[in-house]
Amino acid sequence: MAAEKPHMNLAVIGHIDHGKSTCVGRMMFETGAVPAHIIEGYRKEAESKGKATFEFAWVMDNLKEERERGITIDIAHKRFDTAKFYFTVVDCPGHRDFVKNMITGASQADAAILVVAASDGVMDQTKEHVFLSRTLGITQLIIAINKMDALKPPYDQKRFEEVKKDLSALLSMVGYKPAEILFIPISALAGTNLKVKSPDTPWYTGPTLLEALDTLKEPEKPTDKPFRLPIQDVYSISGIGTVPVGRVETGIMKKGMKVSFQPANKDGEIKSIEMHHEEIPQALPGDNIGFNVRGLGKGDIRRGDVCGPAEAPPTVADEFTAQIVILQHPSAITIGYTPVFHCHTTQTACTFVELKRKLDPRTGQTKEENPTFLKSGDAAIVQVKPTKPMVIENVKDLPQLGRFAIRDMGQTIAAGMCIAVQPKQMR
Repeated sequence: MAAEKPHMNLAVIGHIDHGKSTCVGRMMFETGAVPAHIIEGYRKEAESKGKATFEFAWVMDNLKEERERGITIDIAHKRFDTAKFYFTVVDCPGHRDFVKNMITGASQADAAILVVAASDGVMDQTKEHVFLSRTLGITQLIIAINKMDALKPPYDQKRFEEVKKDLSALLSMVGYKPAEILFIPISALAGTNLKVKSPDTPWYTGPTLLEALDTLKEPEKPTDKPFRLPIQDVYSISGIGTVPVGRVETGIMKKGMKVSFQPANKDGEIKSIEMHHEEIPQALPGDNIGFNVRGLGKGDIRRGDVCGPAEAPPTVADEFTAQIVILQHPSAITIGYTPVFHCHTTQTACTFVELKRKLDPRTGQTKEENPTFLKSGDAAIVQVKPTKPMVIENVKDLPQLGRFAIRDMGQTIAAGMCIAVQPKQMR
């Protein structure tokens, strides 16, 4: 059997109507991950429902309810291969109320494709997604400027350059380097510049979208760090017992290892590890696994708990110091404000107990000590107290467990990272 290609988790992000699902469906089709006859079946069904151009989007939306509503909800995991990698697409829905899914998806991604419709250009959600990608630690980004065929005139280079300029300003603002990012004019629906260079864009000399994916760098696996696995779900399986499921973020999980679950404060021993329905002796960063633990009872652990080695258990915060950037807030943030922090797989309400200093978002220099409030656009260092025990780590030591988004009123209001933890004594 040939050696497995390196694996990448790919997030596809962008505003709701900008063609993300069509783009993913088309990539799956062009790489042979979805056979032509299935697409043809979707096309006929789409036509009968009066949504003739949706067939590629339906590859991702093959949940019945979604078809009827014409939108993408669930984070669907799909695989396709390029010459160099095999990709799992973490589809990140674009709807307002689905940013929670976007956070889960983006926090698992090694790279992202940002899809922006050429006619609309930068929208509010485009800004929000770029901002979250950066905060959630996605360093590799490819930009697909989609629906080029729908412009008047079609494939207008001038419009492409305008959108590229607007996006470059946005990217620079959050700390990406636009000069290092590929901007590709595409039509996901027509397949323009996805696999083959298109004669419709003679002015574009860069790679196609699938070629661009092969320029990405394989993520380094942080195997030298302490082992951490945030729990996504816990199943009780008769005859087997408690089976937690999650993705190894750092370190190595081995069979026979003694582990600690925090903040549940439960211990156990790894009996077996399973990935893709096969038992494996050990699991590495990036592996999505289920595992069986000796010593765990029903209801002992839940989503949001973190598994680590018994001798170096995950850190439970009594309080923590965070650096945050406020994306949007209808009024102002003051001491006592208690929104929900989304960090790894936990969602925990946390209270702002001190606003230490306001920073210049571009330079990181202090602008004001002990500000009385924070508003949209501000960057700041704050002191935070979780309302119930939660695991969070210093971003310098374990970045995968040190980043978070802050949500309230159905929207992402801020994002940030933990720069110091005052641990809680867990007996």
